[in-house]
Amino acid sequence: MSVDLLKKYNVPTPRYTSYPPANYFHERFTEEDLLTAITASNASTPQHLSFYIHVPFCPKLCYYCGCNSYPMEKREVVAAYMEAVKDEIKQVLPLIDKHRKIAQIHYGGGTPTAIPLHYLKEINELLLSSFGCIDHPEIAIECHPGYLNARQWEELVEAGFNRCSIGIQDFKEEVLSTANRRPSELPVTDIFQILRAHQVAVNLDFIYGLPHQTTESFAETIRTAVALQPDRLVTFSYAHVPWVNKNQLILEKAGLPAPQEKARMYDEANKILRAAGYVPIGLDHFVRPDDPLNIALSNGLLHRNFQGYCTRTTTGQVYAFGVTAISQLTSAYSQNVRSIAQYIDTVGQGHIPVMRGYALNDEEQLAREVITTLMCNERLNWEELSVHTGMSVKEMQQRLAYDTARLEEMAADGIITYTPEEIKVTPAGALYVRNVAAVFDPLMRNGATKAFSKPV
Repeated sequence: MSVDLLKKYNVPTPRYTSYPPANYFHERFTEEDLLTAITASNASTPQHLSFYIHVPFCPKLCYYCGCNSYPMEKREVVAAYMEAVKDEIKQVLPLIDKHRKIAQIHYGGGTPTAIPLHYLKEINELLLSSFGCIDHPEIAIECHPGYLNARQWEELVEAGFNRCSIGIQDFKEEVLSTANRRPSELPVTDIFQILRAHQVAVNLDFIYGLPHQTTESFAETIRTAVALQPDRLVTFSYAHVPWVNKNQLILEKAGLPAPQEKARMYDEANKILRAAGYVPIGLDHFVRPDDPLNIALSNGLLHRNFQGYCTRTTTGQVYAFGVTAISQLTSAYSQNVRSIAQYIDTVGQGHIPVMRGYALNDEEQLAREVITTLMCNERLNWEELSVHTGMSVKEMQQRLAYDTARLEEMAADGIITYTPEEIKVTPAGALYVRNVAAVFDPLMRNGATKAFSKPV
């Protein structure tokens, strides 16, 4: 781990889980703009459908969380909210071409597995009865193991889920306790037995950079995870953004690992996972060699949307429902209101509760394509992009914030290899792929980085 590289590149930078990032969204974007974008999406690519459902309720708010989560409400509020989600879906579905097919359904939160699970089954049935599916669609859910007993894991299978992302975060109870997170109700080995018996794919999610974590302790956690042989494993870098979540100040007081220690956690986890046969995907995912994500990466066809990493075959435009949910269409992003009460009321009046959004111009749609390709595949081949976009290489580079001097500097620092034809992120540069992506971001020409987290 180069301390010099860490000092130079560990600066606030967009995460690029979307482009433009959500802090560029504005309230001038209206419900009418969203309806126009949904109609236009039927003639846009990708043609496949991805649906996202946001369940915001949490019995206990983890201090590190940067998601849009709220304390668990009374039973009647949860029921009213889930009915509103179904009503919002019913408003949008008639606008979508029925010949299009579902590639993904994803539930996030909050803690979607902390509510009565029959609500999730009802929504799955509503969506799956309205459209056909591609072969092997992914019906996935983020699972908090602290709130699921054996019967409830079975209920998730009965609801139609074929992939569960289990938020372990750390196997060390001191780490979880300090972060205000409840540990798993069942031994994780029991959970694996239940899900494996039904051929459900299992992801394990972890966070590094929390209080009481060290390189050695996090390595032990990863070794424990490897022994379980999950299909995919994710090591999220804790993003310290107390201006978004003031609870993170509690973690700051408890003592956060220094950036150098955090970088060593990443390095050691990477070594352990590679030695166990897992292949790194993008910023934080590790998969088995035969995983479709690795095959797509090998072919330069890895992609990403708000659901996470996917292949170009399975990716779809994202239609999102629930409070703060973000639809990700070819021409626009749209985010719903934050207030649960306002959401229920607005949907009840027959409106989609748009809070803000962003309509992308042609330059921004190109920048999204280039940045997503780089972030996912850790390389840019300009001729391949030219074929995909239908633009000449010269035209693409003219439209982007293409800075050859900056690229040459990064090549000299060893984080990329650079020729006029292709850019590749080196192993030493994997932590800083966000910095490389920012070189092609027209919106970063004027700086304005204070609202972003650091790569490490």
